Amino acid sequence: MVGKNCFAIANPRSSLHRPFRYQRLVFRHKLYQLREERDMKPETFASLVSAILYEKRFGPYLCQPVIAGLGEDDKPFICTMDSIGAKELAKDFVVSGTASESNQIWFEIQKASYKKCNEAEELFETISQALLSSVDRDCLSGWGGHVYVVTPNEIKERILKGRMD
Repeated sequence: MVGKNCFAIANPRSSLHRPFRYQRLVFRHKLYQLREERDMKPETFASLVSAILYEKRFGPYLCQPVIAGLGEDDKPFICTMDSIGAKELAKDFVVSGTASESNQIWFEIQKASYKKCNEAEELFETISQALLSSVDRDCLSGWGGHVYVVTPNEIKERILKGRMD
């Protein structure tokens, strides 16, 4: 979910934190830096991940990556992909993972209370409530979660605890 010059990522605790070919992504990023002599923009990184997923389209990685970053002038960028690299760009939020279709409905409801120019703390509150509510609705999502709020100056990680009944 994006705010004014910031974005937030909420991750349920039940996720397995498997590395998605981390070494390959780091290698391609460093190769880009050597060739272009600049850092990679989030849009470019999303295209890189999409190409890697598409290379394995006949034996795909079973993942739905979410790419988020701050681009030029600290403008937030978010997108998600399916398992073969088809990108879905969004202006305000994306949903991915277990029961993402049912959680999409809940996030649409939460979007009604979402203000366009959220500051980092307001964004944290909004995404935390949405995450905890959607985790309570789906037993496969685990309980609680991690929320990362990224601003141009810092990255804050907060751990949320939910119900365990």
